[in-house]
Amino acid sequence: MLDTLLQHRTIRKYKTLPISEAELNEILEAGIRASNTGNMQVYSIVVTTDQTIKEKLWECHFRQEMVRQAPVVLTFCADFNRFNKWCRLRNAEPAYDNFLSFFTAAIDALLVAQNVAIAAEDKGLGICYLGTTIYMAHKIVEVLNLPEAVVPVTTLVVGYPDEMPGLTDRLPLSAVVHNQTYHDYTPESINRAYERKENLPFYKEIVIKNAKETLAQVFTDIRYTKADNVKFSQLFLEVIKKQGFMNNQL
Repeated sequence: MLDTLLQHRTIRKYKTLPISEAELNEILEAGIRASNTGNMQVYSIVVTTDQTIKEKLWECHFRQEMVRQAPVVLTFCADFNRFNKWCRLRNAEPAYDNFLSFFTAAIDALLVAQNVAIAAEDKGLGICYLGTTIYMAHKIVEVLNLPEAVVPVTTLVVGYPDEMPGLTDRLPLSAVVHNQTYHDYTPESINRAYERKENLPFYKEIVIKNAKETLAQVFTDIRYTKADNVKFSQLFLEVIKKQGFMNNQL
């Protein structure tokens, strides 16, 4: 299992081979063994294999081809709908219509997603996380008929790889691990942390191709701009509110 983690690759091209129901269920069972808050399991997984629905999700995910290619699309949702209904059926009044509850459920859903990703890779399958889930949550809510108290937070496409890309670079442990307490970064430690990344030919080419001075400018000016961050933040906050998670009044 450790080797599976250390060899993680993001797969964007998939074979048309289906995943058997038994194998998929085994992966999902591994997923729901993830740690969660209070053992409430306030999440849901929407399994999509129907090509018509996948086409709609493809539109939601900025037309990324792996959504149509991969045999299975898994949408992980923060979900208090089921838990709220259970409470009311048992003469208990839930109070989980607030942001804290959404955040709790979102964390739990992400823990499940990572378990699923590891289990899938351990079986020789490939996965790709789709960050577009929170950008287009308002559309995904419609496509998947998500009721109140359910919000999509991430998506995994899963299938048999049709490519074998190299390992993606990572910052060194010294850049992300703080011993005992947090130690703020100095200009010198920042330079050490990003030195290897900035000098990789792949990133140097990206900087040149985008006519920028630094790799950081590629992120701030092109990939994740202020305008996009504000726009999609507003959209996602509206979804959270519409789905009933913004009652923060005592």
